[in-house]
Amino acid sequence: MTLSLNYGIRPITLADEPFLWEMLYQAIYVPEGATPPSRDIPHHPELRRYVQHWGQPHDIGIVAIDRKSTKPIGAAWLRLLRGENKGYGYVDEATPELTVAVVPAYRSLGVGTTLLSHLLTRARAHYPAVSLSVSPENPALRLYQRLGFDVVGTCGTSLTMCRKSSDKPGGDPHTLCPATGEG
Repeated sequence: MTLSLNYGIRPITLADEPFLWEMLYQAIYVPEGATPPSRDIPHHPELRRYVQHWGQPHDIGIVAIDRKSTKPIGAAWLRLLRGENKGYGYVDEATPELTVAVVPAYRSLGVGTTLLSHLLTRARAHYPAVSLSVSPENPALRLYQRLGFDVVGTCGTSLTMCRKSSDKPGGDPHTLCPATGEG
């Protein structure tokens, strides 16, 4: 039996901040069989920068809403994290970092792909590129590669990936997103 999913996409509002905190937690990759991190981990300094004080001038994001329940089921957003506020996917001062997550019950149904496609289209008008950080074991890595992200560096055990806003799969993002070696 195939699940028929009817959902819409809308911009993130200030009222969505509690959901963004939950999505930040859900964005943390936990390998199968591993113990999930504490629920307070999104509020640690190295992670809270991705949500805290949402609604800054450079913030762009969207939420997927299940039309039947009217509940949010996923979110994708960009934040320009600079200077002392650099995140795990930092490549340069002009490139925002991507965060994306889907409520577990709605994963593997195309919601993440739809969120990313919509957000990347919106990002073209604002940013020359988008970056992210992902564990090499995270199944989402294949989605990012399919959408034109390329590995440009590492940060700890994670990969830093970047996609030029004008990229089509197979493009060369390295001309715009040099690996910084920082992290």
